[in-house]
Amino acid sequence: MSPDRARLTIDLDALAHNRAVLADVARGAEVAAVVKADGYGLGAGPIARRLHAEGTRSFFVARLAEGEAVRAALGDRDATVYVLDGLLPGGADRLAAARLTPVIATVPQAAAALARATAANAAGGRYQVALQVDSGMNRQGLSLAEARALTGAPGGLRALDVGLVMSHLGSATDPAEPRNLEQLARFREIRALFPDARASLAASAGAFLGHDYAYDMVRAGICLLGGGPQELPHPRLKAVATLTAPILDIRHLSPGDRVGYGSGFTAPRPMRVAIVGAGYTDGVIRAGMGKGYAWAAGARRALLTVNMDLLTIDLGPGQAGVGDAVELLGPNVALDDVASAAGTVAHEVLTRISTRAERVYLSGV
Repeated sequence: MSPDRARLTIDLDALAHNRAVLADVARGAEVAAVVKADGYGLGAGPIARRLHAEGTRSFFVARLAEGEAVRAALGDRDATVYVLDGLLPGGADRLAAARLTPVIATVPQAAAALARATAANAAGGRYQVALQVDSGMNRQGLSLAEARALTGAPGGLRALDVGLVMSHLGSATDPAEPRNLEQLARFREIRALFPDARASLAASAGAFLGHDYAYDMVRAGICLLGGGPQELPHPRLKAVATLTAPILDIRHLSPGDRVGYGSGFTAPRPMRVAIVGAGYTDGVIRAGMGKGYAWAAGARRALLTVNMDLLTIDLGPGQAGVGDAVELLGPNVALDDVASAAGTVAHEVLTRISTRAERVYLSGV
């Protein structure tokens, strides 16, 4: 490994642990894995393979190309890979070639699926899809009225093999938000339209809202990777991603000394600071400086500045030297804390980590 580069370590045993926690929370519902955006930037292939070894058989991606990559990574393993973008123009043959299941979410997509179903039915088969119906997030999915109309029409959605009907909660990170109960009530109406299909309403946060939200499948994403269901660190979930970088220099500041560009940080007292070999090019979000922290020499250290290639931390009296590793994300620097300091969410923190950081996988398959 290069001594001057940031390093991203992905602990697949921690991933397996988090899956077991979600299975316990889901109380019998299938725990599917959302591995879109290249497994939230951590590598969809290694993550999917390890999760499959732990018993996961359903995977969700956003883009068609992501589905093709996950299918290639899984090879001939028994798994269903759902594409949330659905059946877009020009994509049907590629979906079929990679054995991907489109999630139908619009009336034009439903019409395209029915055209494919006609050919499949003529050949003695059925065209398999999942169906997304909007329960109140107003982002993706057929409206309830559209779903009713398409279900009741001759040659409508019942001509498809709808193996899964799903929706998505918009406020599951806040269990007290009334919107959750409103969406649950609407999803019960949606579910009644497709009594023979499996049902899924909850993603990671929704899985922690209780059994009523679990249905047949929960679609776990950020909680698999250590993010808490309420955007706070959760005591049962382990850090999967650990980002470290080496100390390149240690400097002593006098009161009034300014660090880096502009007036981002001015030393209020004599200080001992470490210059660390990572920056926003590596994925450390600049907005976190002044509010976030790192871990070095056995303690939390204030994150003072973040530039393109370098950052500065308050090292204090800690026994650290040049070349020592500083933890910027991991077991001691909680994913949700990093997100909160940067004014964002855990998903963005992970997907921002760049390929300049070397990848190391622990306990792969």
